[in-house]
Amino acid sequence: MMYRSTKTYGNDRGLSCAFRQWKADSHCNLIHGYSLGFRFTFEAATLDERNWVYDFGECKWIKKYLDEIFDHTLAIDEEDPELSTFKWLHGKGLANLFTFKGVGCEKFAEHVYNYVSPKVYTDTKGRVSVYSVEVFEHGANSAIYINPYGSGV
Repeated sequence: MMYRSTKTYGNDRGLSCAFRQWKADSHCNLIHGYSLGFRFTFEAATLDERNWVYDFGECKWIKKYLDEIFDHTLAIDEEDPELSTFKWLHGKGLANLFTFKGVGCEKFAEHVYNYVSPKVYTDTKGRVSVYSVEVFEHGANSAIYINPYGSGV
């Protein structure tokens, strides 16, 4: 038996991030942004002494990380042919630039999973895993990255 719990930072939290899909054959190749939302699903075979999967009070570091990377930032693919332009804007103090190996909800979910999952696993001495990370652009669009190793990692 596995237990799961979720922690959500909704679109209403104001994580305003701009990005572009430079390979898109649509208006998505233009800089655009969303107030991103994130949902974490935690998983454990056993509950802690309080009957919890993961103490939501321990999520403050996750919120701090999301604020740093996705609040009033410009997320650009490290292969974007205009990367030097975005770096120039960052250097002029006109953008808070973060580069990623791919951008968009799917890649943001994977990136955040790869940051959060090892710390949750280590902090709980292997009792809790991050099952998935979901990223929302808005109420109609989201993407989910699921633990590729299965339960317990």
